[in-house]
Amino acid sequence: MARSALLNVMVQAALKAGKSLGRDFGEVQNLQVSVKGPGDFVSTADRKAEKIVREELLKARPTYGFLGEESEEIKGTDGAHRWIVDPLDGTTNFLHGIPAFAVSIALERNGEIVAAVVFNPATDELYTAERGGGAFLNDRRLRVAARRALSDCVIGCGVPALGKRNHGKFLVELRHVMGEVAGIRRLGSPTLDLAYVAAGRFDGFWEAELAPWDMAAGILLIREAGGFATDWDGGATMLESGTIVAGNEIIHKALIEVVKRPIPAK
Repeated sequence: MARSALLNVMVQAALKAGKSLGRDFGEVQNLQVSVKGPGDFVSTADRKAEKIVREELLKARPTYGFLGEESEEIKGTDGAHRWIVDPLDGTTNFLHGIPAFAVSIALERNGEIVAAVVFNPATDELYTAERGGGAFLNDRRLRVAARRALSDCVIGCGVPALGKRNHGKFLVELRHVMGEVAGIRRLGSPTLDLAYVAAGRFDGFWEAELAPWDMAAGILLIREAGGFATDWDGGATMLESGTIVAGNEIIHKALIEVVKRPIPAK
C-alpha cells in the first residue's frame, strides 16, 4: 500500500512509542505506577510513550494541535489540524501483563478524521487508514464482516470500571444485547475493539463515556473498511457525546435499536 507523507510520520511515531512500550511490557512488574483515578492507572510507560509520540508528531508538523490523554491540549497555530492520541490504550491490561493494548494516533482536519494509526506492539499488528484510501492491517486490505443477523454476530463492548457512572444502565444494555447475539467480548481497549470491527473479527461494537482519543482512529478504520460508526442516535457527535455504535450497515442499525431499547417497566 502507498502511504502519504503524513501517514508515514504517524506510523513511525506509533512504532517508536510501541518499541518503548514493548520493552516496558517485558518489565511490567518494575514499572513505577501512580494512581490517576479509581480503576484507571497511568504508568511510567504511558507517559514516556506520549512524550515520544508528541515529539515525533510536532517535530514533523509543529503548527498542528495536539490532544493526548496524559497531557494538556496544545492548541495549533494553523487552526485546521489536530493530532488526537492515546499513547497506551488498555493501560490496565498492560499493567496486568495482558497483551491487548495499543498506541492510537488520529489526525483531524477541520473537524474530520482523515488519517489513523493503531499499533499493538505485543502482537505486532499495525492498523492504518487514510480517508478515501481504505483501511489496512499490516498492508492487508480490511473489510468489515458481512453478517446480516445479530444472532450470528460476536459483538464487542466496554464495561464501566470502578469509579465510572451508569453501571446499572450498562447492565440493562448488556441484558438486551446478550439476548440477541451469538457472543459478547470485552477486550479492555476500545481502540482495539474498533480495529477488530474494521478487521471483521468483531461484527459490531458499542460503548458510552469514551474520550475522543479512545475512538478517533477507530472511527476512520471502520469507515474505510466499509462499515458504519456513529453516536447512539446515528449522528456524527461521537467525540463530543462519548458514545459509539459500529458495524456493517445492517448490524450497526440493529445494534442501535437494541442498545437504546427502553428499560422494561417493573
